[in-house]
Amino acid sequence: MIDIHAIDGKIAAPDTRFDVVVVGAGASGTAAAIAAAKGGASVLLLDENPVPGALIGTDVPYFFGGRMTAAVQHPQRMLEQVFASNPLLAAAFEAGVDVRLGTCAWGLYVNGPAMRALPEPLLAIADGQTAAMIGFGRLVLATGARDLVLGFNGWNQPGVMGAQGFAALLTRYDALASRRVVILGSNMLALDTALLAVSRGIEVAALVEVAAVVQGPAALLEQVQAAGISVLLGHTVAEARGGIDGVESIILLSEHEAPTEIACDTIVLAIGATAATELLDAAGTTAGDAIILIGDAATVTRPEAAYLRAWSAALGRGATSNTVVCQCEDVTRADLLGVQPPQYLTRPEKMAQRSLSSLLNDGPAHPDQIKRLTRAGMGPCQGRRCRDQVACLLAEHQKVPLESVPIASFRAPVRPVQLSILADWQENDAMARGWDVWFGIPTQWTPYAVIGTPQEAEHVVGLGGNMHV
Repeated sequence: MIDIHAIDGKIAAPDTRFDVVVVGAGASGTAAAIAAAKGGASVLLLDENPVPGALIGTDVPYFFGGRMTAAVQHPQRMLEQVFASNPLLAAAFEAGVDVRLGTCAWGLYVNGPAMRALPEPLLAIADGQTAAMIGFGRLVLATGARDLVLGFNGWNQPGVMGAQGFAALLTRYDALASRRVVILGSNMLALDTALLAVSRGIEVAALVEVAAVVQGPAALLEQVQAAGISVLLGHTVAEARGGIDGVESIILLSEHEAPTEIACDTIVLAIGATAATELLDAAGTTAGDAIILIGDAATVTRPEAAYLRAWSAALGRGATSNTVVCQCEDVTRADLLGVQPPQYLTRPEKMAQRSLSSLLNDGPAHPDQIKRLTRAGMGPCQGRRCRDQVACLLAEHQKVPLESVPIASFRAPVRPVQLSILADWQENDAMARGWDVWFGIPTQWTPYAVIGTPQEAEHVVGLGGNMHV
């Protein structure tokens, strides 16, 4: 028998299909698109840049940290900057590549254990007006990397940002308002960030490192020191102080010195980065023959777990119960460790008695579980600023290795997309039929169309349906 309400064979074919789809129009992605086009393939090259000013304000896709100028509110100017920052885009057009800027890839759907009804692998994309499903023969992800973010007192104010966001505003958009920065970290990312800042006329007050030795290459360190930049080893952040425009100074702690205050308008988190593979993670799949990672998405690796734990513990020295962990939902350390909902929701007496300790009575805490109970990670930035903090705090308070705590999962859409754009998608007639039983077990539901008709009784008797939609 064929279940008329099953979705098998009913999912529409993609709106468009390409031999090769490349996500990310940086240097590696653009070069890959040009090479594929010259080889005779039909090629689509997507890039979410220029990102709308509103999304930049919510720290998507990078931790921009509120240090952008008003230039990000001018789409045409931003588009010109994106082209100016990547001369290969003109060559891609000439090679016949379908180039779509300002277009994000928000979902990847492939057949697997949890899905077997797709006509082929599909990539969900959207720009500011429309959404579409794209079919592909091969998908190339040149999606780069995202910053690892660890918070401290005062980090939830304008002027605290990630190294990726710092570089994007400075180079791709030419829209960075920073003038004097302090950089956290001393690895290659931190040293490169310092040299980039100096090359663009931005003063670097200091690099701050919790370890006793510099983590980056000696050759880069020599260049940083030659630029007159000091590296403060064995230091951590007590607080970022600010005013109406955000960060104004940073307070540093060390084991053998009194607290030090350094004036700055920006604090750049360059502790580490991780490959931006949210599309794969949300799809529950991995790279292979049909899906390829290139550029930073393939080569960037997370710092050693022990290093992240050291930073998290050091920053925790100056933290209080009110230190914010999740900026979007305003979840504090006390809320997270107490497994409490955000302050804007009511907390019944029974819920107020809950804690991480009580939760651990039922087994190890999972970040996804914590997310559902506290909403940490559910905001507009989709956990980019807090998921690594949550993992570090869970590891510390469960007294388990950080590598044993998974990072909270990603779910589509992996980019914020307006519901009005998604709602414009037109289902075919076969897809629309039977929608009312897809949210439950078909035999438990009386289909909406037969309620109030003679067939309703037949359904109850024949299929056992006893619940109305």
